[in-house]
Amino acid sequence: MVQLYGDERIDFLLAKENMRIIQSPSVFAFSLDAVLLADFTYVPKTRGKILDLCTGNGVVPLFLSTRSNVPITGVEIQERLYDMALRNIELNDLGDQLDMIHGDLKDMPGHYGNDKFDLVTCNPPYFPTPKADEQNLNEHLAIARHEIHCSLEDVVEACSRLAKSGGKVSMVHRPERMVEIIQLFKKYKLEPKRMRLVYPKEGKEANILLVEGVRDGKPGLKFLPPLYALTNDDEYTQELREILYGE
Repeated sequence: MVQLYGDERIDFLLAKENMRIIQSPSVFAFSLDAVLLADFTYVPKTRGKILDLCTGNGVVPLFLSTRSNVPITGVEIQERLYDMALRNIELNDLGDQLDMIHGDLKDMPGHYGNDKFDLVTCNPPYFPTPKADEQNLNEHLAIARHEIHCSLEDVVEACSRLAKSGGKVSMVHRPERMVEIIQLFKKYKLEPKRMRLVYPKEGKEANILLVEGVRDGKPGLKFLPPLYALTNDDEYTQELREILYGE
């Protein structure tokens, strides 16, 4: 049995009844964003390899392992979260497929050199770093939410340099930064190919953006149908229930 620390708990990984995940409300607990990214992205099934940046407790690699047999590596800068990710690999007996690196995503292109990936995924910090007195007092949550250790440009540049030519980069972010994301994708030779907006419910503004680009790809962007999270009765929509629970 893996060791738990502080307020950590073990949860089931949604529909994956045979998979569990260590989480902590004060350190890291995965959100809908990670689930949607793992569902949205293209995944190489039997050949190639995947890299997940800003992996947190390893939730995206865990989800992707249910869709693919290729090696998956997660990168996490926070040692506490990296340790949680290692224990999540052990908890689910996935050591033959998943591994983790404790490091800065900005260092990964140098670390891997000419060794490139078929898919790079990332659920990065969404918000520019506020003034010190406006940051979350919890250091773990502040680093996960704000661009303290990496800017959006740092993230896109690293993704581009780590993806092979023709390889895919998938990211979840906020709709208000869509133009910036497209500009940075184009700057770093990632051609935006698929996008999807997620809405809390019909009649509300979108609050999640899913985007996938191809390294050195040809122009041609497709917008997928919108995804609504809740019905007017504040129940999960049928589509979201299928994503979350396989129902």
